[in-house]
Amino acid sequence: MAEVLPRRPATPGDIAERDIDTDDEESSEDEDQELDTTAEQHAEGKDLQGIPWERLHFTRDQYRETRLGSYNNYTNLEQQTAEGQRQLDKLFAECGEPTRTGLWYHFHRNSRAVHATVVHFQLRNLVWATSSHDVYVMLDSAINHWNPLSRKLTRVMNLQGQVGAPGGKVQVSTMAAGCGLLAAGGFTGELAVQSTTSNRPMSIVKVTENENGITNGIDIFQARGSGPHIVASNNDAVLRVYDASTAALKCVSQVECPWAINFAAVQPGGSCLTAAVGDAPEARLLDWRTGKKVADLVGHFDYSFAAAWHPEGNLLATGNQDMTARVWDVRNTGVGSLAVLKGRMGAVRSLRFSPSGAHLAAAEPADFLTLYDVAGGFQEAQEINLFGEIAGTAFSPDGERLFIAIADLTYSSLLEYHLSEKLRGRLHGACGTAHPGASIPS
Repeated sequence: MAEVLPRRPATPGDIAERDIDTDDEESSEDEDQELDTTAEQHAEGKDLQGIPWERLHFTRDQYRETRLGSYNNYTNLEQQTAEGQRQLDKLFAECGEPTRTGLWYHFHRNSRAVHATVVHFQLRNLVWATSSHDVYVMLDSAINHWNPLSRKLTRVMNLQGQVGAPGGKVQVSTMAAGCGLLAAGGFTGELAVQSTTSNRPMSIVKVTENENGITNGIDIFQARGSGPHIVASNNDAVLRVYDASTAALKCVSQVECPWAINFAAVQPGGSCLTAAVGDAPEARLLDWRTGKKVADLVGHFDYSFAAAWHPEGNLLATGNQDMTARVWDVRNTGVGSLAVLKGRMGAVRSLRFSPSGAHLAAAEPADFLTLYDVAGGFQEAQEINLFGEIAGTAFSPDGERLFIAIADLTYSSLLEYHLSEKLRGRLHGACGTAHPGASIPS
């Protein structure tokens, strides 16, 4: 991973009159809800995020064009040379241009009471949902739980006041939730885990003593014949797997890679096959139990920070600072990627397949989240166009909700989208058993 750089592009919140102090924890529930935007209000013309365009000196469309023209995508490897530009031109020529006509997820509400922070500009896995009414969002050195139904926000993991941690707190760099667990990673190699279903005490371990051992990514999975396990991806180039079935976290595997690991995810279904991405253009498939390399996936041009498995386990998506996501069929790694999907403005920093496998969500560092139609070969897309840093995105386990967290000084919030009524029955009835990639052109 590159050095920590404060790279937050200007948003309308930097220019507009501050209509809310996001550090003010004394604001009432009524005040928070007054700042929200509902689907009905949006249909009547209110901005999704409550940005008062009528009070600014430019329209939303004008500001969008300014952002597209001025945003600088961060890269580590691309050279500003004629050859480097030729490589990029060739890369972007590979990218199919989908029709942006999809309307699968409809805006439901923007909740301004839910704030998020991005501590490291390259790490954007800071939102997870374990049900339609259980959403976890990172804020500073804590993780909050949001219930969209009751509209109640509760702090459930507080990592301030930790003895031995720098400054007396764990500076949260990444998080994950699943299998009845909530886990957070820290800037100095911490891994904190607690139960979401019981009163089991929180466990905190230091996975590495390496001074640059930031925990970049966490994946929680159910190991075959065992309980929940956690994969920690760290900057010291070691992937560690912990048995988290009890409060006493036990490291059961360590796999070294030739580069800092930014994210790793285990194939669904009890497999040991793991996809790891990091400070290298290639992605690596490996066996987390034996440490054996299975294959390297070659195609990206820069460092990768995102990986996601299709729920049926044959398709893998990787996201890179070269502004693309690639989709691979792991049954045939020698043919290259099945699809190359170009971002609108910046790197692809977070990826999620919907639980049915029907859609792939690709989030950029700011402003854009794109949903792709998987069964249609990624030829159709739905573009969600926002303003501000995207802290993360998550589908609910039933696939009926999509959550997007925005980190901004003024307009920090959680946006909620609902699967269209038309698709609900069809997706849950058919797509879960569809052959992933069957209609994807090779």
